[in-house]
Amino acid sequence: MSKHITSVDQSDRLVPYNLRQSGATPVEMLIFTRVRKSPFWHLSVEAGCWRATVYNRIYHPFGYVRPEDGGTMVEYEALKKHVTLWDVSVERQIMVKGPDAEKFVDYVITRDATQIQPMSAKYVILCNTQGGVLNDPVLLRLSKDEFWFSLADSDIVMYLQGVNHDKRFNVVIDEIDVCPLQIQGPKSLALMKDLVGEKVDIESIPFYGLAEAMFGGHECVISQTGFSGEAGYEIYLRDATLHAEDLWYAVLEAGKKHQLMVTAPPHCRRIQAGILSWGQDMDSQHNPFQCNLGYQVSLSGKGRWNKQGDYIGKQVLEKMRSDLLAGKNPYKLQLVGFEMGGRPIIDFAHDFWPVSPIDSSEPCGFITSPWYHPDRNKNIAMGYVPFDGTLNKHGLPVGNYGQKFRVHLPEQYAEKPGEPVDAEVVKIPFTTSVNLNIREKISS
Repeated sequence: MSKHITSVDQSDRLVPYNLRQSGATPVEMLIFTRVRKSPFWHLSVEAGCWRATVYNRIYHPFGYVRPEDGGTMVEYEALKKHVTLWDVSVERQIMVKGPDAEKFVDYVITRDATQIQPMSAKYVILCNTQGGVLNDPVLLRLSKDEFWFSLADSDIVMYLQGVNHDKRFNVVIDEIDVCPLQIQGPKSLALMKDLVGEKVDIESIPFYGLAEAMFGGHECVISQTGFSGEAGYEIYLRDATLHAEDLWYAVLEAGKKHQLMVTAPPHCRRIQAGILSWGQDMDSQHNPFQCNLGYQVSLSGKGRWNKQGDYIGKQVLEKMRSDLLAGKNPYKLQLVGFEMGGRPIIDFAHDFWPVSPIDSSEPCGFITSPWYHPDRNKNIAMGYVPFDGTLNKHGLPVGNYGQKFRVHLPEQYAEKPGEPVDAEVVKIPFTTSVNLNIREKISS
């Protein structure tokens, strides 16, 4: 029988994380019409996708190289040395358009929407009235009165429509037929130049900058963003249902001389960069402070963004901030970075692995995102441990660097069967991003 961890204090959550250690429990994924197939799904399968998950109620390609051929680390090497193409059309695009677009967006995100210029993007968070993180999308501003939320893995369109149920804001809110691909890796700039020619000055696009371009004969929006920490771009294809094949094959053809490889998003690299994955590293019952997103919160002119207006969650977030500065702990667990022992972790974890104090076998926390770091020759991870009130120089909560724990790894990764491995809290990110503005994080 699988073990259920009950000693971790999750009493501040209405629905605790399921810490039952079930292992791989292999099952086959049923493909049927209840879950959407993206316009690129059949092309990903054609490119060799052998496994998938579900993200935003869309099938998401999540592996191209099988374990016996090197698995995820082969895809990681392609990202680090060459250039990779990802089908990330699971990032649903939610358009907010109309005379009150800026006012509405400013109300639903925690940072200042008025500071986001047209043809630029920002990483943002949306919180509920309890301060829980509902989503952490990249927000694109196409014009004065048009924004796109490029969503993480939670369904926000109905929430946004619900916020405006009384039509208080003069806007249209709906999903649009725009699907992104990501091109990531050190050769991404060279590939993008070949794709757009001289019509767009790719090199002049700043981090989080946007540009309009034609790809494969069709209209697209380009952003210098990505989920890897490496150099990279996203291509947002308009009318994607009609034109997906044209764009896909154009990228494949141009990518031949750059050793382009179709891969899944390499979580090995996003963990190194400290990029969070919604649903894995945080959810709607985590507040921004406990998952290292406190820098996103504006607090009556005192926050990093100096935002004056009201927004959803502001009152409770200001109370949390006051409690933190007063030495009170407004929540139980804090997200931290770990270096830890064990055999190299080279695939996704099936469970949230337990974390114990150095002097006890009773779990007090858990790992959310572990992986092997080839450059450090160690396993790294993000995970939650009891919050001890440690704040950085910006007054934001962080881990107590150097604190020791023990991590209970499954047998395949344990150094000795049945024995936990040593772990130490370290700074996040583990590796500096090539795209320095990838999440604009204050890390020390």
